[in-house]
Amino acid sequence: MRDVPTPSYGERSDAELLAAHVDGDADAFGELFTRHRDRLWAVALRTMGNPTDAADGLQDGMVAAFRRAGSFRGEAAVTTWLHRVVVNACLDRIRAAKVRAADALPDDLEERAARGALVASTDDDHDPEAGALAAERRQVVLDALATLAPDQRAALVLVDMEGYSVAEAAEILDCAEGTVKSRCSRGRARLAPLLAPLGPAAPASAPGNPPAAADVPSTSAARAPPRRGR
Repeated sequence: MRDVPTPSYGERSDAELLAAHVDGDADAFGELFTRHRDRLWAVALRTMGNPTDAADGLQDGMVAAFRRAGSFRGEAAVTTWLHRVVVNACLDRIRAAKVRAADALPDDLEERAARGALVASTDDDHDPEAGALAAERRQVVLDALATLAPDQRAALVLVDMEGYSVAEAAEILDCAEGTVKSRCSRGRARLAPLLAPLGPAAPASAPGNPPAAADVPSTSAARAPPRRGR
């Protein structure tokens, strides 16, 4: 009887990779993180407000996920569980350190977020002025998000900027759907006057691109579709 070959990492589902990690596979968790790091990074950056703290929050979350993988019971998708761990790690840092977002965006943000919702216009590389304007818009949005209460910020990032449904966001944040709706509503009301000067027609909102964060207050229903590997 021939031995059945072990599937390659790329052929395994998220749940299979996590189970392999729990069983002692030294490379499985790294493959799982690589598969989802871009979107997790985008969520961490928008929640924390600057790349330095986002990197710390993402690292805290991944260390926690690495150590707690054995507690995963499959009641939610692995991606949902990973987002929950990362968001909680970021919120813990915000509450503990009272983080103030002020740093500039990292130079490689576009590359690292290519599979997330932070995708710039493809014309930016050929139009320095448009690229500078898009970068300025993103910084204004991050600064505005930093004014929100952490729980409001996390809900708004997940629903209006990452394209999760209210139900999915509630699962990630471990709260009721009504709570997510309330936090989003209060967050949008707070952001509206801060983002109004950006206007509705900036390059980051060009057709074919995911909606810019600057559009959150007025066009929250028009969200980028979720992009997740299962």
